[in-house]
Amino acid sequence: MYFILFYKTADDYIEKRAPFREEHLRLARQAHDRGEIVMAGAFAEPADGAVFIFKGDNSDAAKAFALNDPYVKNGLITEWVVRPWTVVIGNE
Repeated sequence: MYFILFYKTADDYIEKRAPFREEHLRLARQAHDRGEIVMAGAFAEPADGAVFIFKGDNSDAAKAFALNDPYVKNGLITEWVVRPWTVVIGNE
């Protein structure tokens, strides 16, 4: 089953992310290496959010990622939500 973690970023996210970026990317890479994150990335023009696609039996990994993400802990993410995603085309 797939789950999408949606992030909504603070207005000054780009300017404030530098001190937390390496830790954020490290957590994402570790989750990807474990097979939890399928793909992830930020929105551009405007840079007002991001999406992480998780795969697993439940939404626990996606929620744990958000709760441990330094972007969330330090207020760069103003809102996040995890939604189950039913893939119709391309589900392997």
